[in-house]
Amino acid sequence: MAQIGLSIGDLAKRSGLAVSAIRFYETHGIVQPLRNTGGHRRYGRADLRRLSFAMIAQRLGFSLTEIGEHLAKLPAHKAPTRSDWSRMGRTFRKRIDDRIAALEDLGQRLDGCIGCGCLSLDKCALYNPDDTIAARGSGPRYLLGDSLSD
Repeated sequence: MAQIGLSIGDLAKRSGLAVSAIRFYETHGIVQPLRNTGGHRRYGRADLRRLSFAMIAQRLGFSLTEIGEHLAKLPAHKAPTRSDWSRMGRTFRKRIDDRIAALEDLGQRLDGCIGCGCLSLDKCALYNPDDTIAARGSGPRYLLGDSLSD
């Protein structure tokens, strides 16, 4: 009797991932293998697409949890439709645009103060004399949204 679907080893070869990585992706809901009568994992071609998408999304800075949440909304065990990918892409594009805006804001702020609340730079004494920003909490207060006028 012929085996249905790809074995985990075949999927590893096709995706370029280690078997252990595929199992890790499985724990995040990226792929959901079926089991054959012997209990072995079997993957469909849609799983290869899901893994490819996850690898690309990770390179763009998205966590496996975020990626898994999006993929959980798609039909399991079949390739997503063009509209599925388009809908998911709009959400990712919004998040990417938000990150770009945050990075641009960070770039503007780096010219004046690194926002850490320390006095390690001569200029920081002008923005944060006597480390008064520390009273607002820990971390990089200006980068977290506090302003000089707060």
